Amino acid sequence: MVRFENVGLRYGPGPEVLSDLSFQIDANSFQFLTGPSGAGKTSLLRLLFLSLKPTRGLISIFGRDTATLTRRDLPDIRRRIGIVFQDFRLLDHLTTFENVALPLRVLGREESIYRAEVVELLRWVGLGDRVNAYPQVLSGGEKQRAAIARAVISRPEFLLADEPTGNVDPHLARRLLRLFVELHKSGTSVLIATHDIALMDLYDARRLVLSDSRLHIYD
Repeated sequence: MVRFENVGLRYGPGPEVLSDLSFQIDANSFQFLTGPSGAGKTSLLRLLFLSLKPTRGLISIFGRDTATLTRRDLPDIRRRIGIVFQDFRLLDHLTTFENVALPLRVLGREESIYRAEVVELLRWVGLGDRVNAYPQVLSGGEKQRAAIARAVISRPEFLLADEPTGNVDPHLARRLLRLFVELHKSGTSVLIATHDIALMDLYDARRLVLSDSRLHIYD
């Protein structure tokens, strides 16, 4: 589903942030991405979400060479990818319900069809009493859970999550991990970037470790 061949990335004239990355991510797979702060985890996620272009090398996603994609192609590819950003990126003028339902609205679905599903997911992530709240009154942990719900509601083919449990307690972190595992069991490939070793130890999955700009893989 994803293939990197000798991918390198640098910002400006400085040294490469990522060097000679060659790996693949299969359909219906689960992996953690880890490494020290500044190792390039977020940069790698941005490459996977097509919001950043590599300096060199080949990236293929869903069988398409990303170098040949036009601006018109990008929305269709991104609709197949769910992403949890570290800064949440909720829309301030939308309620929690509306933010989470946004991917379904973009797909043209009617609220009468998806409303119960969205409300149930919000209850599951502990936001059942925040359905009509706006982002301005949500805590950091609540915003994080809303962002996770928005990313998974459309059951994407590929889910990227950048530190998705960073603002929640260990009990809720385990609950959210179960959500990602269930999504994986339904057919979604999952990549979770995290520093949380205890969280990774809860689930036997492939680990992609970034260190000194290079990637090491432990199956």
